[in-house]
Amino acid sequence: MIIVHGLFPIIPGQRQEALDLMYEMAIATRAEPGCVSYEFYIAQTDPNQFLLFQEWDSVDALQGHFETAHMEQFLEKLPSIIAGDIVTRRYEVRASDERESQDYEDEPNEVESRETSTNSETSSQPKIIH
Repeated sequence: MIIVHGLFPIIPGQRQEALDLMYEMAIATRAEPGCVSYEFYIAQTDPNQFLLFQEWDSVDALQGHFETAHMEQFLEKLPSIIAGDIVTRRYEVRASDERESQDYEDEPNEVESRETSTNSETSSQPKIIH
C-alpha cells in the first residue's frame, strides 16, 4: 500500500476556491482504480493550511493518478490558491518477509518515506514527486 500525505498552504482570500478545487479533485480521484482513500482536511491550528491524505493499492495505481485529466486540471489551477511551499511525503507499507518478521515480531510492516517540497514562487506549476 502507498500512502501520501501533503500540506497545502492556502492564500486566505482563495480559501473557498481551494475548497471547491479540492472537493472536485477528491471526488474524481476516489473513482480511480486502486484508490483506497483520498481526503483533504483543514488543519485545526490554521484554517488556511489544508492536509491531503491518500492511500493507493500500488505504485502503479498512484502513477496512473498522476496521468489523469483531473490531475492535470488540478495542477493548472493550484498555483492561484497556494501561499507557499507544498510538502508531500510518500510511504510504502508492505508486509515483511518471514525472516524479518522473526527478528521484529512487534513490527510486522516496513514503512519507507520520501519527503518533497515544492516552491510555488519559483515554478509556474507545483511539481509533485512520486
